[in-house]
Amino acid sequence: MDRGSLALGAYVYTVLAFVIIPLVIIIPMSFGQNDHLEFPPSGFTLKWYAEYFTSRGWRNATWLSIQVAFLTAICATLIGTAATYAMVRGRGQLASLFQILLIGPIIVPHIALAVGLYLFFQTIGLSGTVPGFVLAHTVLALPFVVFTTAAALGKVDANFEAAAMSCGATRWTAFRLITLPLILPSVVSSAFFAFIISFDEPVVSFFLSGVRQKTLPRRMFEDIEQNLTPVIPAIATLLIVLSVAILLGAYAMRSRARS
Repeated sequence: MDRGSLALGAYVYTVLAFVIIPLVIIIPMSFGQNDHLEFPPSGFTLKWYAEYFTSRGWRNATWLSIQVAFLTAICATLIGTAATYAMVRGRGQLASLFQILLIGPIIVPHIALAVGLYLFFQTIGLSGTVPGFVLAHTVLALPFVVFTTAAALGKVDANFEAAAMSCGATRWTAFRLITLPLILPSVVSSAFFAFIISFDEPVVSFFLSGVRQKTLPRRMFEDIEQNLTPVIPAIATLLIVLSVAILLGAYAMRSRARS
């Protein structure tokens, strides 16, 4: 093995360690008995998980995040799939411009996007509302839906649809009966990504949250500032489990799409 391969391997393992080590620290801290964070924890208890599930404030924040994430997944998947179809099957400069607009939320810093959305939503009365959260999170999730769906749609031969339309089918019928079943695993996978992106989104949610409407990430930030207890690592551990489960589901759907 040459030096370049060794250096690349060392770099990859260093990055993995940088990502995994904090997780290894956070998870044990969620089981500590003391009211403050410590590592390694002294003793073992599940009271912080019980506090999370029995607290009305935490339940309300979690339920709001679930609602917003579910609606965001639906909106982002429907809009993103239609936009991807127009972008991949389209021709000319408009398709390129469309692509730039769709991936814009990845290029623009989230803090700048959050300030802009906050100022705009304040003027139209959507700040701190569920529709406001859904609209903002849909904008953030759209690029990931587009990338995932475009990868699958690019592998579907457009001649399939042309053949169907030559037999009398409309473009919508050809898409619904031929193309959509072929890309459906990737579409479902993109919906999973949209859900987790919305559920874990902290920056935009922080700006758009009101006094009563607070998502789970916003509530966690407030608890870190005012009352830092092991309930935060407990919630973080649950979020890790949720993210891993969703990513595994997305991987399973993409594996099915490849097969």
